Amino acid sequence: MIARIDKSGINFELDGDLKKYIDRKIGRLDRYMPRHARKTVHVAVKLRETGNKAGDKYTCEVILHLPGGQVTAKESTLNMFAAVDIVEAKLKNQLKKYKSVHIEHMRARHRGFLKRIRQRFLSRGAEDTQEN
Repeated sequence: MIARIDKSGINFELDGDLKKYIDRKIGRLDRYMPRHARKTVHVAVKLRETGNKAGDKYTCEVILHLPGGQVTAKESTLNMFAAVDIVEAKLKNQLKKYKSVHIEHMRARHRGFLKRIRQRFLSRGAEDTQEN
């Protein structure tokens, strides 16, 4: 679970059910993050109610502050719970892409490290055979 989720309501007050729902839905997104990013992630959830001629409309915007950038999703619907669901789905897809890019970068660094170690080991082995 993501430990730090800041929730704010603009033009309306958040009730307990909505806060729990946000914690449950957005809190589970850590499954799609790289492990090194899980400890430092900070989430800002902004919920806004706008009135128009057809009725009330709700906007949910979520900003995930991750190491090396941020991921943002925004959705407007007639139901606040539906807006949270849609934003969660959008964030899942973006986090999968973020994770694949950052994991590939880490693997490339690891491959380079292993290559350097292998070269050092082989060069020391060549020095040992020259001494004998």
